[in-house]
Amino acid sequence: MTNNANAVVEIYTDGGCNPNPGVGGWAAILMYKDHVKELSGNAPKSTNNRMEMTAAIEALSALRRPCKVRLHTDSEYLKRGITEWMPAWKRKNWMRGNKPVKNQDLWMRLDELVNYHKVEWCWVRGHDGNMYNERCDELATAAIKLCKEGIYL
Repeated sequence: MTNNANAVVEIYTDGGCNPNPGVGGWAAILMYKDHVKELSGNAPKSTNNRMEMTAAIEALSALRRPCKVRLHTDSEYLKRGITEWMPAWKRKNWMRGNKPVKNQDLWMRLDELVNYHKVEWCWVRGHDGNMYNERCDELATAAIKLCKEGIYL
């Protein structure tokens, strides 16, 4: 395992619904050295935020051992939630004011995964020409289309 100490898995994710809430799709691209893996899935009833989170969860879950990861997302909700808001949610037992945190199940799963991997969260502007973000959008959109045709990934 020489020269792998600083190796980073690059991950791009995207998710969305049509309409929102409605039929959802998510996608991720994982890149490590010369390996590239594309993942995607769908859900008949979801929200944009849940699909964005699911993309990150599925990507991180696909890694077989603890890794250094640079995860790129166009979702400010996902990035800010994991980097800014989660510590307070955890201190307050997953409450936001007097209401439970939305998508708590997914936030808790993400919390487990970021404690397993070392993740750097990077925000990218969506639909702005980043080839990996655009490809994730294509994959997520295709997953939504398949779901509307009754094909579940």
